[in-house]
Amino acid sequence: MWAAFAFTFVLSRILVFLIMSGRLPDIHSHFRGTHLHHLNYGIVLLAGVGAVLLFNRPTGRWLSATAILYGVGLALTFDEFGMWLHLNADYWQRASFDAVVAIGSLLGLLATAPTLKQFRPRHWATATALVAALAVFGVLLADSLRSAGRRLEPYLERVRPHQQP
Repeated sequence: MWAAFAFTFVLSRILVFLIMSGRLPDIHSHFRGTHLHHLNYGIVLLAGVGAVLLFNRPTGRWLSATAILYGVGLALTFDEFGMWLHLNADYWQRASFDAVVAIGSLLGLLATAPTLKQFRPRHWATATALVAALAVFGVLLADSLRSAGRRLEPYLERVRPHQQP
């Protein structure tokens, strides 16, 4: 699931960038003149996976397929988190990236952590050190992203569609 989540997020960012910069034709879906953002497909996938898990207990390949579809749906939805949080059409919002990093980190921790019944003092010590390292990483990442944002902002402004009042 984590790999599907990460791959889908990176792929959607690359595709949107290539479309907005004119390197790919506009392959966005439209319905009666309204652009359908990919978060809609993510919501449909999440609802479908939820229904499957609510009414079934998948095993084997079906369980793997369900996990992959959940990761894809989660990435498609949270890739546009900033848009639905702020209710505007600005795709390149920092809130979306932050949400994806937070969810991806949480999924990675959940995938690799032992169950709470299996936790021992060494696990708690490791978890504490990991949280401290993540906090330091977050501060350093925020600083470097601010710097990158200042450098990339002029280019993103050129490829970003201008909103009409």
